[in-house]
Amino acid sequence: MRFGDKRINNKAMVHQHHSEGSSGEVASLHLHPQSPGTPLQSVMEVELVQDKGIQGEPRYFGRVSRSSGQPSPRQVTLIEREQIAEHAAILGMASIPPGAVRSNIETVGINLIELLEREVEIGEAVLLLHTPRDPCAKMDAICQGLRELMLDNRQGVLARVVRSGKVKVGDRIIVRPPETGGSPHSTSSHPKVQPLR
Repeated sequence: MRFGDKRINNKAMVHQHHSEGSSGEVASLHLHPQSPGTPLQSVMEVELVQDKGIQGEPRYFGRVSRSSGQPSPRQVTLIEREQIAEHAAILGMASIPPGAVRSNIETVGINLIELLEREVEIGEAVLLLHTPRDPCAKMDAICQGLRELMLDNRQGVLARVVRSGKVKVGDRIIVRPPETGGSPHSTSSHPKVQPLR
C-alpha cells in the first residue's frame, strides 16, 4: 500500500493564506554545508542577493546555468512546516527536526504550492516561487517512506531572489498581487520539478 493512501488533507492543515496581501511566517532558516549530505546549519537571519541566492550559502550561491549562462533558478528552497508535520504523522514519527528536510526556509501559515509563479515578500526581500521540488534518497535516511510521501508537490518549492534584503526567523511572508499581463519573472506554465540535494 502506498503511503499516500493514508494521507490527510493537506489543504485543511495549511491555512489558505494565498490571496493578495495575506501572510504566513518564517519558522526557521537553514544553510547547506560545504559537504553534500551533512546536516544543514540553523541560523536566525540570512541575506538574500538578487539573482544569486543566500549570501554565505556555500553550495548554491551565485550558481550559473551551464546551458543558458544565466543565473541558476535554484537560489532558495522553501517548505511548509504543516507539510512536514503531515509527513511525520503518516510515518508514525513525533516530529521531523527543523532543517532535516534540507530546505533553506521553513514556513507556517501559507500554502507555497498554490503560489507557484507568484512573488512573495519575506522580510526585506522578494522571492519568485517558481518550481516544485523533487525529493532525493536523502529523505529516506530520515525515515523510510518519506521520499515517496514527498512526491507530487509535497516537498516544497524553489524560488529566485528578485529583490535583495535580509530575512529573519519570525518575518511575515506576504503574497504580492499578480502583475497585469503575467509576471515577467515566470519561468513556465508547467515548471520542471527539481531534485533535493
